Amino acid sequence: MTPVGSALEDVTTLRDRYAGAGQEHVFRFWDRLDGPSRERLAAQAARLDLAALDAARTGLEASEAPPERLEPAPVERLPERGGDATLRARARACGEDWIARGAVAPVVLAGGQGTRLGFPGPKGAYPLGPLSERSLFEILAQKVRGARRRHGAALPWCVMTSEPTDAAVRRFFERQAFFGLPPEDVLFFEQASTPALGRDGRLLLEAPDRIASCPGGHGGVIPALVESGVLDALEARGVRFLTTFQVDNPLVRVVDPVFVGLHALRGAELSCKALAKGAPGERAGTLALRDGGLRVIEYTEIHPEHRDARDADGELRFWAASIGMHVLGVGFVRRVAARAAEILPFHLALKTIPCLAEDGSPMQPAEPNGYKLERFVFDALAAAGTTACLEVRREEEYSPVKRPEGPESPATARRDLLACYRRWLAAAGRPGSGDFELDHAWIDGPEDAREFVPPTDETGTATGVTA
Repeated sequence: MTPVGSALEDVTTLRDRYAGAGQEHVFRFWDRLDGPSRERLAAQAARLDLAALDAARTGLEASEAPPERLEPAPVERLPERGGDATLRARARACGEDWIARGAVAPVVLAGGQGTRLGFPGPKGAYPLGPLSERSLFEILAQKVRGARRRHGAALPWCVMTSEPTDAAVRRFFERQAFFGLPPEDVLFFEQASTPALGRDGRLLLEAPDRIASCPGGHGGVIPALVESGVLDALEARGVRFLTTFQVDNPLVRVVDPVFVGLHALRGAELSCKALAKGAPGERAGTLALRDGGLRVIEYTEIHPEHRDARDADGELRFWAASIGMHVLGVGFVRRVAARAAEILPFHLALKTIPCLAEDGSPMQPAEPNGYKLERFVFDALAAAGTTACLEVRREEEYSPVKRPEGPESPATARRDLLACYRRWLAAAGRPGSGDFELDHAWIDGPEDAREFVPPTDETGTATGVTA
């Protein structure tokens, strides 16, 4: 890869590299560009890994492959589905110990924008509270504050942004006074962007002096933690484990003692949470064994033979859906980041991408016209010596906001939040009626609801519940 500093000194070599890769069109407006514009384009072009790009392009040319050899993944099932309740109790105690030591840091993957929701800003700023319209970020921040209070530990919260969202996310946190968290305990870092390909496999241009790019998928968290220096800061604070999760899921347990404890008891390097699929074709990755190792097979890549397979009882053989929640060891993150190009390949996601037409005029396509290149955290499973997988309940932990209407929309997430609140209070013998909200800093489960004594503000008004 050509170093950025030498890009303009040897632009002929740079252009020859692109021509050799079939991407010479990237420089088709070069003669029109002024000096700063040429510098911008050359610097961006020099940073791209054309070998990794070429490997991703092969996916466009692949014919339908025969089914690979897969076996169902070993998952620690829920107790009502045959799982070991005693093991979960041991894992909880172990996890609580590690969390209380300050050895765990939650990491939210918040690089996405709210475009699909019709929201002009970072997705984490989307207003979701059933009554208050508090943002996704505020709900998650309450959960982090609750974990800090519950375990008596100053857990740092890491927030991964992207080039399009970084400045807006930082401003949002500042305007909200970091949601009551100490600013020094909120660590921002930015994931790298990746180029966008047209349907013909050629790079798209966003402007005459700029290759179209997009946030590079949640797998970008691994190299970004190292490159930003955040991992060094966490290690200096004694952090041993990271829990990662998506910003769009208000039901997530940001620090789950059972999950952390199972990871630690198994000596795992990377662990996953799983749900029982609602249907064979659910749009979620499938946890399975490939060549003896735990893997996640994307829903776009799993063969129908496996997707639809059932056992003698009529249950799906490949029932375990991955939901983007992981525990990673700090040392493992550093090891994978050093070999990210090898361990974290690019996946292609067909999208509608604004770009330039051949004549240089801007285009806003009405239909998908190209591919974003994304890396996924779960691809690091191939590099993990030991893994663990924990089944959880959908109604308790997973209700993402992915589209404006229908399933996985703001309406379904609000419905599921309210249903959780009612279950927690009912389990504590304190049933609630009507519509209300709970402050997750005080009540984030039935145990909290049983122990909760409403704090009061300076006026003597009870806080923690919004009716």
